[in-house]
Amino acid sequence: MPVLLTTKKIIKEWTDYNNHMNLSYYILVFDMGAEIILSKFKMGEHSAKTTKKSTMVVETHTTYNNEVKEDDEVDVSLAYFDHDNKRLHYKLEMHDKAKNILSATTEVLALYMDLKKRKVADFEDKKIKIMNDYIKINKVNFNSEDLKFSSKLKK
Repeated sequence: MPVLLTTKKIIKEWTDYNNHMNLSYYILVFDMGAEIILSKFKMGEHSAKTTKKSTMVVETHTTYNNEVKEDDEVDVSLAYFDHDNKRLHYKLEMHDKAKNILSATTEVLALYMDLKKRKVADFEDKKIKIMNDYIKINKVNFNSEDLKFSSKLKK
């Protein structure tokens, strides 16, 4: 069972002429969920502003499994997470809360960045410990099947 990060209600501004959520807003909703986990790892918005260290996405793989429409509520969950010394690899799932069906997934490869230099940086030991502790606690909830980017981590 993936780790719930957030629940969002789909608003009219996110829908298109097909009367469902436009594909760009799926990424926005996923990004709202990603910010929650990045903040836990001390590399989200607060870190970007205060330490000038954050992450930048370099590759994604997104699937659109079932329509999401205005006023639907969706749960965004972390289905997988791993890292190496400078990369994050995670997969998020979006489920229609009322129907309890998978609406979409996104798999992400991100780099840890020193925003002052605009260069890739190694994670600090403290952040590696936070991530490893999180993985240890939640590994039973993760699903590594059908991942596209596992080979890109340098372990």
